[in-house]
Amino acid sequence: MITVATWNVLHRVHADNWDSSFAGRWPEDKVRIEGVTSVVAGRSEQVIALQEVSGDQLASLREALPGREFHVLRYPRVPRPRRVASMLQDRTEHLVLIVAGAGRNFAAGAFASDPGKGYLAVLVDGVLIVATHVTGDDRRGGQFARLAELTAGGPVVLLGDFNAPAAEVVAALGTHYTVAELPVDAIATRPRGSDAEKSQFIDHVVTRGITARDTAVEDVAGVSDHNLVRATIG
Repeated sequence: MITVATWNVLHRVHADNWDSSFAGRWPEDKVRIEGVTSVVAGRSEQVIALQEVSGDQLASLREALPGREFHVLRYPRVPRPRRVASMLQDRTEHLVLIVAGAGRNFAAGAFASDPGKGYLAVLVDGVLIVATHVTGDDRRGGQFARLAELTAGGPVVLLGDFNAPAAEVVAALGTHYTVAELPVDAIATRPRGSDAEKSQFIDHVVTRGITARDTAVEDVAGVSDHNLVRATIG
């Protein structure tokens, strides 16, 4: 049995580039970074997958979790501020797997079609755990194909922000994959407010050759624009 969680923690540059109201809610990103770290440090899952981790956020997490094993992919693209100057000391962006115990690096890379999205795969207790962040446009077809190629065996768990609802994820990966069902009363993994046309459930736990249960969405009290998804595997 492995307990897992996945969470897009929101890189500050992306937030400022896409949401003009974000600075008003979080005028100091150091405070928000501390909030994200507090949420992660309070989790009990054996494996936690994080997307959009800035260099500042990664440093905060490492300091708060010295007993955890960190597996990190640094993207070749560094987010560039377009609206306001960045308050981050380290604007680099990372995909992260935090493991309580031991994990063995298996594969990692940015997608060829997007240097700011990718995958990070680690073997934990005989299960291949893959953290991923998939692009939200027509480039994702090739990205899903790469994920399917990487995880053709089993057992496999994919954790991440897929920028697509469950049905589209299964259609893209294939029928051997299962997206863990959320409770009917689950809160949105990516709340949209008035933007009702886009799916509000785009963060998933996906399995192949193994079962997920006890899946739930946890409210993160606004420190990110995504909520955290957790599950038990096996």
